[in-house]
Amino acid sequence: MAELVRLGVRRFIKQRPSSHDLKQSRSGFRAMEHWVPPPPRSTRIVALSAGGVPAERILTPAARADYHVLYLHGGGYRTGDLPLFRHFTWRIADVARACVLAIAYRLAPEHPFPAALDDAVSAYGWLLGQGADPRRLSVLGDSAGGGLAFGLLLKARDDGIPLPAAAVGLSPWTDLALTGASLKTNAAADPMLNASEVPRFAADYLGGADPRNPYASPIYGDMRGLPPALIQVGSDEILHDDAVRLAERLREAGRHVELQVWPRMPHDFQMFAPILPEARAAITQIGEFVRRMQAG
Repeated sequence: MAELVRLGVRRFIKQRPSSHDLKQSRSGFRAMEHWVPPPPRSTRIVALSAGGVPAERILTPAARADYHVLYLHGGGYRTGDLPLFRHFTWRIADVARACVLAIAYRLAPEHPFPAALDDAVSAYGWLLGQGADPRRLSVLGDSAGGGLAFGLLLKARDDGIPLPAAAVGLSPWTDLALTGASLKTNAAADPMLNASEVPRFAADYLGGADPRNPYASPIYGDMRGLPPALIQVGSDEILHDDAVRLAERLREAGRHVELQVWPRMPHDFQMFAPILPEARAAITQIGEFVRRMQAG
């Protein structure tokens, strides 16, 4: 099944005609929502404003009211609608036994850095203001959302805001200076992402900001004091080195980090949970990690 998924994403995502029309690109992602199976009927999804940021809370029967996960979606900082990720967020709520708050942070290029970071900080602060215990709270992000998650941790620490119990990054994009060797060495092998498109995504998000600003590219930040982290990435992704080097930076700072490199898994493979056994296994491990860290 994994090999079929690789073939499918290569054919329908990587080999699609490259579009410089952002409106068309976003429309294409919204069209994907029709292929996403809905959550089980027992799942509750509540639309709300989290500190002024549009969001939705996802709960399953297993979710405890006093456990929370803040979810930051991927999409290169340019695309991403919350309905597209509901088949993932309900699973996280279930395995983490927590209430998931997914936010619709502002997107580039209309809202360049630090708009997304400001929204993430606002939503995180809103959760704390609502009574969420940071010892029972985790932050999870995939792809661009993974980089945003660690940028949020650095900003919260620097601002004296209590940090969460754990962080999870799925194929996190952590280096907008684009210095990772895997951007070249894995360019052909990566079945989903086109390395040639990444500079445009970075430029749109940065809007002229320093690509080595640690709040935009957390790999350049000081990792001291950050919470335990789980990082999952596919072995032949172009963002492989963004994940591995982030783990190395965390270890160098004496932080607890668990790095999982999944052989031949495509970028954000956890999003293929409806059809991919490895994705479901990875999500189960995310839940186990979050519960273990939040219980500590």
